Amino acid sequence: MTSNIISLPFRRTHSLALSAAIRQYISTKYDQHPDMFRRDLEVIDQLRADAINVREPHASGIKKLSAYAAQLVWIGGKFPIDIGADFTWYPALGYDTDAPTSQNNLRFELVNMLYNLAALYSQLALALNRNTTDGLKSACNYFCLSAGVISHLKREVIPDMRSTPPEDMDTVTLESLEQLMLAQAQECFWQKAVMDQLKDASIARLAAKISDYYSIAGDWAVKSEAISSEWIHHMTAKHHHFAAAAQYRAACDCLEKRKYGEEVARLRDSLTCVNEALKEARWINKNVLEDLQGLKNRVQEDLKRAEKDNDIIYLIPVPSKSELRTLDRANMATVKVPRDVLDPISTLGVDREFGQPLFAKLVPFAVHVAASIYAERRDRMVNTVIIDELEGLTATLHEILQSLNLPGALQALERPLGMPHSLVSHAEEIRQQDGLGRLYRSMDDIAKLKTDDRAIYNEGVELLHAEAAEDERARAKYGTDQWNRPASRAAAGTLYAQMDEIDGYLKSAENSDELVGGKLREYESAIGILAGTDRDLEDFVPKSRRVALSPTVEREAANLRGCLNEVSRLEARRGRTIEALREKARSDDINPVLLAEAARLEREYPMQKIEPAQFENLFSQRLEERYASDQSAIDTERHKQDDLISALRESNQTFLNARRGDTTTKEREQALQKLENAYFKYKEIVSNLEVGRRFYNDLARNVGRFREETAGWVYQRRMELRAMEADITTSLSTLALSSLPPPSTSQRTTRSHTSQQRTALLPPPEPPRRLPSHANSHAPLAQPQPTRVGPSPSVFNPPSTKPQLPPSPNPGMWTPDMPIVFGGGPGGQPQQGSGGLPPGTSNGGRTQGRGP
Repeated sequence: MTSNIISLPFRRTHSLALSAAIRQYISTKYDQHPDMFRRDLEVIDQLRADAINVREPHASGIKKLSAYAAQLVWIGGKFPIDIGADFTWYPALGYDTDAPTSQNNLRFELVNMLYNLAALYSQLALALNRNTTDGLKSACNYFCLSAGVISHLKREVIPDMRSTPPEDMDTVTLESLEQLMLAQAQECFWQKAVMDQLKDASIARLAAKISDYYSIAGDWAVKSEAISSEWIHHMTAKHHHFAAAAQYRAACDCLEKRKYGEEVARLRDSLTCVNEALKEARWINKNVLEDLQGLKNRVQEDLKRAEKDNDIIYLIPVPSKSELRTLDRANMATVKVPRDVLDPISTLGVDREFGQPLFAKLVPFAVHVAASIYAERRDRMVNTVIIDELEGLTATLHEILQSLNLPGALQALERPLGMPHSLVSHAEEIRQQDGLGRLYRSMDDIAKLKTDDRAIYNEGVELLHAEAAEDERARAKYGTDQWNRPASRAAAGTLYAQMDEIDGYLKSAENSDELVGGKLREYESAIGILAGTDRDLEDFVPKSRRVALSPTVEREAANLRGCLNEVSRLEARRGRTIEALREKARSDDINPVLLAEAARLEREYPMQKIEPAQFENLFSQRLEERYASDQSAIDTERHKQDDLISALRESNQTFLNARRGDTTTKEREQALQKLENAYFKYKEIVSNLEVGRRFYNDLARNVGRFREETAGWVYQRRMELRAMEADITTSLSTLALSSLPPPSTSQRTTRSHTSQQRTALLPPPEPPRRLPSHANSHAPLAQPQPTRVGPSPSVFNPPSTKPQLPPSPNPGMWTPDMPIVFGGGPGGQPQQGSGGLPPGTSNGGRTQGRGP
């Protein structure tokens, strides 16, 4: 320490590939491939390398440390704090700075970065030229920023570490360092005031506050295990030094105000304080010691002059120290937390100071599932609860119009010749959409989708049935005592439930398809006329003669036309409402909200796995906020329609009464009404087919997942079946062999070789694979042959079959086909069926020779 102020040293660390831990975590915990974030992984390593290599007091280091710290705060919401990287840091304070501390904790890394940022600010202040007012102002600002970072570290970051902080960053140490930085900031401002030759009273108040800061810093330092005694002596000396300086400046102010007795008292107290500070002379550096000696000499000279003048000239009583008024304090040093430390997230983004936040597109798998759940509920609410209700109201309105023979009756009267304008526009709309061609193509597409879904579903069903058959065969073969695993339906209850559920969906959808097909067949000819030429329309609609209308008929027709126009406006407004609602649902992106909620959950519950169920309250709240007003609007629409229908019925009845007995337009009415009905039925069929297409597309994902889950489960069951059969076979073989005498060495070798050959012939189990859309299901696996119970571990076959073994290479070698007979035959030759054993050969542990 070669200056009269102190800067904080940096904490040190080793290089670390943080990207490796992040990559591994993404691979295991997220539903996205780490290569999607290759650039982000490179950037995080580079940011760390730049930050840990800040070792000199240069302003460029501020951005390096702050940028990395900001990204650490950001990714703290993406990953748990124990991400799998062991961060090793060496202490900067204390008596053993070569003993590192390692923690698998992102917050521990952040704490060290912020500490080094505070150290950098203090070193920048020390490196400035404090012989100029501008240098002192900048130094004061840097010390205030350093104190601000330490304060933020102490109050916001370390409490959220969820682990024990290092010894040199405990509460008492950081409190001492914060007060020390504020003391030195105040000292810079005091020095500037001296250079600017402010009044002695003002300088005294500044010095008194410096003394307070150093006193508090020293008190906390004594309680710390990390702050060295050298620093404690420095703070103690500075505390007394500025207490003396404050009294000295106050004495100068007293001299100016002719308070000669108080001047002497304050100079005496100043000298006392200087002497207290000089008691630390053995442990403080020469710069501080020189400052104290200079102040002491000056105080002694002024005290000698003041006492002499007062004793000889002024004769003013000198008050005791207890009678002196306590000096006021002027505080110019405040804690300043840098913006990029206080709110680091605001510095990240497009065209912002520290660039884009890293891993912004990383979405936990639970968030993917939650987004799907929300989208399904949102679409169900929008399409089923709201849009289907509105379209149901419209369908009811069309049924009522059809029952009233409207608008055909009115169109036939208004235009006895030619085509009504509304009918012409309807026909043009159908032509532009290719009318029947569009319907046929949609029906064909839906049929293909249904066939594909059914085929994939059948593959999964056949896998389940095949596995169940294999399990039943094994249970029948080995018995329930040995074959004690759960039956297929019990073991895969969820899969069987899915199978039944999907089958119900498919049957229900087939019924719906039949209804839609029936509608198309019923109105096919009329839709074909609308999709044809104008001549086809004119040929279909008969002409009627123009008749003179009575004033009553004209009036009632005008009233009825007004009601029909109101119906048209209601339909148009409702159509716009439905389209706006669909657009609102399409633009309803819940992902940012889910990501924010997931980040909060990861911060607050780092050890708890995020599950979709944790977003239930969020779903309910968002659906309520966004779509409650649309739901309530349905009742309003219903009331409006009921009022309109009542008015329409009344106006139509009045119109019919006015035209009673007039049948001149009857045929034209019926033709026009039939075409009008066909148009609305066409729109209804188009809507039905679109719903069907969406249904089968959604179902394709479900049946595909059902098939894949089934294939995986069946594979595991077949592996389990193989293992159980092997265990049963081994136990039976062991039981049988334990009751027989041990075979000879040559026999064991031959049998082992034969068993290995036969075992090699067994087919290995197939691994699961992704099935093609129209592939046949797995054929049942070949039933393995258990090992025979007997002296040889050869393969056993049922009694009706006999294993075909290759001929023995040596006619004198025993084979499993030969019975075992002890003893030799006459003439020293082996008896028939003796297995080729020569006389005198050891067998069964006994020597067999000729008879006596």
